[in-house]
Amino acid sequence: MELRNGIAMSETSNRPSRGPAGNGRKVADRSVKAPQKASPDDDLNRAIINLLQRDGRMPFSEVAERLDVSEGTIRNRVAAMRQTGMLRIIAIADPVVAEYETDAMVGLKVAPGATPAQVAQRLGAVSSVVYILWVAGQFDLLIEVVTNDRDEFLEFLNNEIHDQPDIASAETMMGLKNFKNQFLLKSEWDETEG
Repeated sequence: MELRNGIAMSETSNRPSRGPAGNGRKVADRSVKAPQKASPDDDLNRAIINLLQRDGRMPFSEVAERLDVSEGTIRNRVAAMRQTGMLRIIAIADPVVAEYETDAMVGLKVAPGATPAQVAQRLGAVSSVVYILWVAGQFDLLIEVVTNDRDEFLEFLNNEIHDQPDIASAETMMGLKNFKNQFLLKSEWDETEG
């Protein structure tokens, strides 16, 4: 029996073989060892991530079909990537579509004696903070804050930013219009687009 495009083929004909591994279904190619751990450098892992970024609810069977591998391979790869923390499958609400009134970026300069990581950890526990980035330049941290209205945003500033000993200064930039809100990672793997 030989494997052709992941399908067990009979050695005597060009038809899918019958039997335990020859039922015409795609089977895992046992000659290719799966990586021991999830690797971002692996082409198959990147292709899986690319598809799941477009539709996190895509069934493993469809991912397998598009990538021409077995469903079990996809299931194992996704499990390994999730276990190592390389992949999380989550729902992300677009603040514009969800009709939040206030979306602002706040540039923070961390006070002497504090670290950006400490401030990021504290602010990361606040539900209205949806994005925290350690940056180089004028600020130490850039955060995005989304609230239901301006009063809630003012409350956030008063409670979490002003007069906090770990923040030296802050500059608030209110969002007026969002031109692009893309949560997908940049992808160079166009062969999986469909």
